[in-house]
Amino acid sequence: MLNRPLRHVVILGGGSAGWLTAALLAADHDSASPTGLRVTLIESPDVPTIGVGEGTWPTMRDTLRRIGVSETAFVRACDATFKQGSKFVRWTRDHADDHYHHPFVLPQGYHDADLVAGWLRRGDTPFDRLVSFQPQLCDAGRAPKQFGTPEYAAVANYAYHMDAAKLGLFLRAHCTERLGVRLVSDHVDGIDVHDNGDIAALRTRAHGAIDGDLFVDCTGMRALLIGQHYGIDKTPCGDVLFNDRALALQVRYPDADTPIACQTVSIAQANGWIWDIGLSARRGVGHVYSSAHTDADAVEATLQRYIGETGGADCEVIARQSLSFEPGYRRRSWHRNCVAIGLSSGFVEPLEASSLVLVELAATMLSDQLPATRETMDVVAARFNDTFAYRWERVIEFLKLHYVLSHRDDSAYWRDHRDAASMPARLGELLALWRHQSPSRYDLPRVDEVFPSASWQYILYGMGFRPDTRATTRRASDAGRAEAAFREASDLARRMIPALPSHRELIDHIHTRGLSPV
Repeated sequence: MLNRPLRHVVILGGGSAGWLTAALLAADHDSASPTGLRVTLIESPDVPTIGVGEGTWPTMRDTLRRIGVSETAFVRACDATFKQGSKFVRWTRDHADDHYHHPFVLPQGYHDADLVAGWLRRGDTPFDRLVSFQPQLCDAGRAPKQFGTPEYAAVANYAYHMDAAKLGLFLRAHCTERLGVRLVSDHVDGIDVHDNGDIAALRTRAHGAIDGDLFVDCTGMRALLIGQHYGIDKTPCGDVLFNDRALALQVRYPDADTPIACQTVSIAQANGWIWDIGLSARRGVGHVYSSAHTDADAVEATLQRYIGETGGADCEVIARQSLSFEPGYRRRSWHRNCVAIGLSSGFVEPLEASSLVLVELAATMLSDQLPATRETMDVVAARFNDTFAYRWERVIEFLKLHYVLSHRDDSAYWRDHRDAASMPARLGELLALWRHQSPSRYDLPRVDEVFPSASWQYILYGMGFRPDTRATTRRASDAGRAEAAFREASDLARRMIPALPSHRELIDHIHTRGLSPV
């Protein structure tokens, strides 16, 4: 049994996690061929998907291209738009003019000059606008590419906003029609196991026992395999990140030509924060909050007031969903011949779109490192678990950074977030270090960090953290290089804004004429 080749992967659960995993496995391992890897996805006809994770990271472009999807088809089918980063409003102080950007473009001259020392010499110039052209593009409503830019190519780095429920349907069609994935629409009533404790088969009501060599748990927060069957517990993090509820609404645009936001907009509130995401035909607007600090009625009133202020009194809400979750993750998301991907492996909160990118990274690593036999599976599992325990810890620290730097004092919610007892020890150490030097590859040493050092700089300095950098280093004293990088960022913004279409214009162009193939 140990040396038997791995021939069949069974995925339990659809949605974005299940179908992204199926697509990557099938595309990479030639499932459409009779000699390729068999991939079966079992999807219950009665269990709805969560479907509210509408933001992605630029990795999604590589993922879609890797599985053979047309970008034009994806944009059309999933109401997708282009995301160039995030804009944070009222996070530092509860003032209307308090905002900063976390763009996807790396700062100009990031590897060549000490930009932080140069920024400090400039005085009160916002860090994001000084080192990057992308905030100006977003403020001007510009798209990240031109009409003639080929699919997946970019003038400015971008990801997507999309309808997550439609993404699952789009990927399901692509998987079953082009990639050779077998879909079984059925309920799982039982699990058969081998003598060694491995899962042997999933017993379905109408299709009998479906056996496999590797089983992927994409059953969401129910975690039917990794949690209920194997009993692998989650590591809670509600003492660090307090949010455990969300109210998500879909809001229709007042007019067909309403401008589309170029980034996720996150607006801090007294007891949580509001997300505002622009799709092609509607907005996705939601309020994430801590049930220990407020209640559903107060959140409803806050969200309705925000929608009225930003969309008008007659703004139509076309769908709503209330969600609850327990922040946490599994340190072991691969146990025996079962691996959890998506919400079954964990969820902390939707800030910075970390959930879907972790799905992508997990599915990609599974496909890249797919064990050839059961004999090597435990080696791959140990490596997988080490990688994702590290990633979850770094994600939690990065999200917590947004809260601990805030100066808001309008509620216990913000004061509790700054309490030293809620600070991860490693984050505290890094903040002490960063009082004297900026985040770098030495602080985040892995090649494929979810949030690289540039992201930490955008948040730190966007929220007013001002380090006391050492003036004795040669790079700090080389003011000319930093100033040249600042001029380059400004010149790029000045040239790009008139040369790029508006976001709405590009989306309309894709729907009517499409993008050029790569």
